Formats: sequence, C-alpha cells, structure tokens
Amino acid sequence: MEHVMLLQICLYFYCKFLWRCLKFVMRKLTGRCELQRICYNTKPGASRTMKIETSLRDSKSKLLQTSVSVHPDAIEKTIEDIMELKKINPDVNPQLGISLQACLLQIVGYRNLIADVEKLRREPYDSDNPQHEEMLLKLWKFLKPNTPLESRISKQWCEIGFQGDDPKTDFRGMGLLGLYNLQYFAERDATAAQQVLSDSLHPKYSKFSKAEWEKKRMDKYSFAIVGTNITDLAYNLLVSGALKTHFYNIAPEAPTLSHFQQTFCYLMHEFHKFWIDEDPMDIMEFNRVREKFRKRIIKQLQNPDMALCPHFAASEGLINM
Repeated sequence: MEHVMLLQICLYFYCKFLWRCLKFVMRKLTGRCELQRICYNTKPGASRTMKIETSLRDSKSKLLQTSVSVHPDAIEKTIEDIMELKKINPDVNPQLGISLQACLLQIVGYRNLIADVEKLRREPYDSDNPQHEEMLLKLWKFLKPNTPLESRISKQWCEIGFQGDDPKTDFRGMGLLGLYNLQYFAERDATAAQQVLSDSLHPKYSKFSKAEWEKKRMDKYSFAIVGTNITDLAYNLLVSGALKTHFYNIAPEAPTLSHFQQTFCYLMHEFHKFWIDEDPMDIMEFNRVREKFRKRIIKQLQNPDMALCPHFAASEGLINM
C-alpha cells in the first residue's frame, strides 16, 4: 500500500512537471501565456471560465492562486496586477482584460453564492420571528389563493405537503433555504407550482385509480417535503461544483441567489415530470427515483455547453447564452 501511495505521489509531481514544461514551450512558441491562449481560443461560457479557474488555481504564483477568492470590488485591480505580472500590455491586448474580468466575476460570484446559500441553510426556522412567519403564510396564500388558512397551527398544512399541523418542524434539514425556495417557486411560477401541487394530491397519472390508491393506503407525493428534498439536491450540486457549468453559461457576470432559485424551480419541474414517467408504486420508492434523477442531472451538467434553465415563467430574462 505504501509503495502504491509513493508511486501515485511521484506520478502526480511528474505530471505537474511535464505540464509546466509544456506551458513554457507553448509560451515560447505562441508568445502568449496560458491565460491568453484560453481567452483567445475558447468561446465564452463555462468552457472558458472553468479553464481560467483551473489555470489560476494551479498556478505557482500566489497572486494568481488568490485571485479566485478576492472581493468583487478588487477584481479590476487584481486583473491589472495579473497583466503586469505576465508582462501583458493592456493597450495591445484590450480584450484579454475584459475576458478575464468576466471570468473572475463568475468564479468569485460562485464562491460568494455558496456562502449566501449556506447562510440560509444554517439559519433555522423561528416561529417567533415575524419575517419567517410572514414567508410561511405567504407560501400558503400563493399555493392556495382561494382557501383561507383557518389557523397558524392547522391540519390544513398537510394539503400542501407538510407532515403535520406546524410546518416549522419540516424545515430542519435545509433551514430557511427550503422555505425561500418554495416561496419563490410558488410566487414566481404560480401556475406551474399549483399544477405540481394539484398533481401530487391527485394520482391521476398512476396506474391505479384514485379509489385503489386510497385503498392501498399509499402515501401521497408531499409537495412541500419534496421541495425540501429538491432544495437539498440543488444545494449539493452547488457545493460540489457541479452547477458551475450551468451558472457559468447563464450568468454573464456573478451568479446570484435568484439564479440558484431559478435552478430550484427547474429541478422541481423536471423532477415532477421524471416522477410521473417513472410511475413508482408508492412513496417508498422516492429515494430510488431521486437518486436516478440526480445522476441524470449530473450527467447533463458534465456537458460544458449545458444550461439547465428551460423556457418557463420564473426564468424569463435571466438566460444569456
């Protein structure tokens, strides 16, 4: 085992040495550094930004390594420092500075988005917080506009997919992030959200009739609980870096919380269709279906040209391909 580990370490440094030699040779042959070659030879979007990110992160220069985590306000000065370090004349290469700025805005923005999402995930739902309560009550109004909520603690919450008479206990896994996403979906894409909710309550797509469904005592597709699960999926895709492909293709500058919520809306749409197509026997198959869906999304995101957002109400105006 020790020999294998030693061999892997040697191989890693050997490959790194060869890569640096190759970069040196390419610089001499083309007269351009790696950042220039990437910007001039790769189209804008995820392909370019991810290559720039890798190049900066793996550089032996401390300036380049730290450039991926600078404050957004320091990006312009950082690019000036990079150009000076690489001895690149900005007057001769004006497009390089513009391209690097666009890439760094996306890279730094993605890191900041993770921090913003993580902050919401870590904040627990507090029934004594008026803002939290207001968001929860708005969720009900958006999903059930024609049905008044009889009281704050009520079995009615089960009608939109919560497990008991007080939804606060269902947000423990994802904190406020789950509520933020559900409210965003219900408000910004109300028609679709209400349709998904209606479909979840009436198993019209099942091979069983509604009477047979009830007779078998199968659990219903719980809209709110599924929303929390899809929030967890979106969160893990974000933190793992899998969503870089999507965000670097749709966000011309820094991806924001709104972009993340757009992604959640898309995943809710797609998972609902996927659930129907899978036609599971009962809710006990949820984890199997979710895992299969997760693998499909990850496979799609491995395509550098991939952008998840389809044409639906919540995503209008945000796609910039």
